[in-house]
Amino acid sequence: MSDEFNHDEAAAQGENPEAAASAEDSSADAPADASAGDSPVDPIDAELADLVDATGPISKEAELLADLQRLQAEFVNYRARVERDRDVSRNAAIAEVLRSLLPALDDLSRAEAHGDLDGSPFAAVVAKLRASGEKFGLKTFGAKGDKFDPELHEALVQTPTADVTENTVADVIESGYMVGDRLLRAAKVAVFIPAEG
Repeated sequence: MSDEFNHDEAAAQGENPEAAASAEDSSADAPADASAGDSPVDPIDAELADLVDATGPISKEAELLADLQRLQAEFVNYRARVERDRDVSRNAAIAEVLRSLLPALDDLSRAEAHGDLDGSPFAAVVAKLRASGEKFGLKTFGAKGDKFDPELHEALVQTPTADVTENTVADVIESGYMVGDRLLRAAKVAVFIPAEG
């Protein structure tokens, strides 16, 4: 009688007894599989996970190497900039010191031109001062017959003459000085200019 009741109950619920039995079997199997942890894993996902695990540290190392190379390049640029600024400051300081000595060098040059230094101890002093200036790149320019250059010469006197076809230095009143390519003082000169007509 109990079999009839189970059969009647299954019929009332609209189920087939065989389908109910198979459902019970599958539900009994499902928890056993889930508890065993044997869920199917896609092989591509597994390969991808292995690849991420394998390349993770390499990517971190590459990132750290790139950071280190960038820092090294910044340091090299900084050091070059500091050296360049140091050279510029050094050259500017040397130029200022030499510029302050120019009036004394002018006086000594005039005394030498008049023959006042011949046979005197000041001749050796003048030679030493000039050698010291040359050691730091001090150069004198401006001589009679030079072509007049308004960037290097300051014309104090202009004399028209038929003997020249272009502006020419007639006489040097004060020599010009340069340190390397840097102009310390323009030469003060008298200039011959071509006569008109």
